[in-house]
Amino acid sequence: MSAESSNIGAAGCRRLPRLAVAIAAALAMTAGQVGAQPTRPQPPPSTTSASPGAPGGGAGEGSQPPRDGTTVAGRETARNRDYRLVAGDKLRIEVYKDPQLSQSLQIRPDGKITMPLIGDIEATDRTSLQLRDAITTALREYMTNPVVTVIVVETQPPTAFVMGEVNHPGAIPIQGDLTVLQALALAGGIKDFADTKNIRVLRSGVAGMQTIGFNYKDALRGVGQPVYLRPGDTVVVPD
Repeated sequence: MSAESSNIGAAGCRRLPRLAVAIAAALAMTAGQVGAQPTRPQPPPSTTSASPGAPGGGAGEGSQPPRDGTTVAGRETARNRDYRLVAGDKLRIEVYKDPQLSQSLQIRPDGKITMPLIGDIEATDRTSLQLRDAITTALREYMTNPVVTVIVVETQPPTAFVMGEVNHPGAIPIQGDLTVLQALALAGGIKDFADTKNIRVLRSGVAGMQTIGFNYKDALRGVGQPVYLRPGDTVVVPD
């Protein structure tokens, strides 16, 4: 091998480490640029849940049956019941632009009120809106498009009654929603020889006296819908 070839080979060997360093530096710069690129934000997880009972919806709380055996519709009905008038309630009835027809009245023990022109009208077991509609209908015979407002000024404490084969018969105050089963518990429970299958709820209304059957043992097992009491109801437990 000539001296010139030896010199060229030695120079090439010296340039190899420098080339490797340059390549490594270039790779490091490329990696740094890639790492410095901002990451795309990930979309947040969806928090929208399907409506209970809707197709494809999950088994949410609303889709589970109530633990007390009543239906959701039954609960809503009990919760959303409007106040019904009882004997002794004090009302203010305003007829627009007619001070002579506007009256402050108290519902009589027979459940009626008396107004000029229309006479007696049933008030108990009606909501204030239902009474307003009944008065409006009656006044249409005497005036054009009467505008009536019924204001409940003072209410009587709502009460139901339990009698018969219970340990403490008498009046039961109604505070919120009260079922027959709860009223029987407040009356001290049923006696040993009571006919628990033929308990009756007597309810007086616009259409007359209504009788509602109640089976005590079925209620204890959660069978059927709960029977909610109204003011003036009487629970009769036969022997």
